[in-house]
Amino acid sequence: MLREAMQFLTELKEEANEPKVVEISGKTYCDKDLRRYDKEPMAKEITASTLTAMIDYICNLSDELRKNMIIHVQDPQTVCLYSGLNKEREREYLFRSEAIVPRFRYGNYYGQEEFLIEMQANFDITPDLETILKVAGNVEAKTTANYGDDGVTQKTTIKQGIASKADVLVPNPVTLTPYRTFLEVEQPSSEFVFRIKDNGGAPVFMLVEAEGGLWRAEAMQNIKEYLTMELKDISNEKTKITIIA
Repeated sequence: MLREAMQFLTELKEEANEPKVVEISGKTYCDKDLRRYDKEPMAKEITASTLTAMIDYICNLSDELRKNMIIHVQDPQTVCLYSGLNKEREREYLFRSEAIVPRFRYGNYYGQEEFLIEMQANFDITPDLETILKVAGNVEAKTTANYGDDGVTQKTTIKQGIASKADVLVPNPVTLTPYRTFLEVEQPSSEFVFRIKDNGGAPVFMLVEAEGGLWRAEAMQNIKEYLTMELKDISNEKTKITIIA
């Protein structure tokens, strides 16, 4: 009896270890987590920080591409290269470019020296930028006239030479061109609110985006047009590249 009982328990264990396949409402299910060995292997993506690197990969390693390829401009700083769907309805993720852009803190106040450095380092030269630099670089401490501040217009005093001073209106809004996307494409310009306030006797400055992020659509379109031009001779009978943004 003992041997029969042990054999019975062994058979129960073996039966429990065997996967059971059932069909419910036309769908097939299994009670075990099975691993497929015939699944098509996928490559691990390559990462870079420029659009040029992605173009070089596509042009020089075309044998790694599938018949249909997709370049997805996800946002102004991210572009990804995928294959078309395979037999398993999956895409191979081959390449990602992530732009390295300056991190200007919009909506935060900067001290005078830091603000002047950040503006010159992170923005393209435009007439409005030159005006801001002139005002911010020459503003007199304790002279920002908040009594004339209506939420848009401010008045401050700037140095006009060795001895002279003048009251000026703070420019608002201003059109600036920050570095916010890949350097290979044209940087979109947009409007900003420029604010000055007194902070313990020293002036501080702030920029706030005033267009609700409309520049992102322009930047993504610029990336798409750049890639379309650079890859216009790549699409052929062997490989077709679709660019979406």
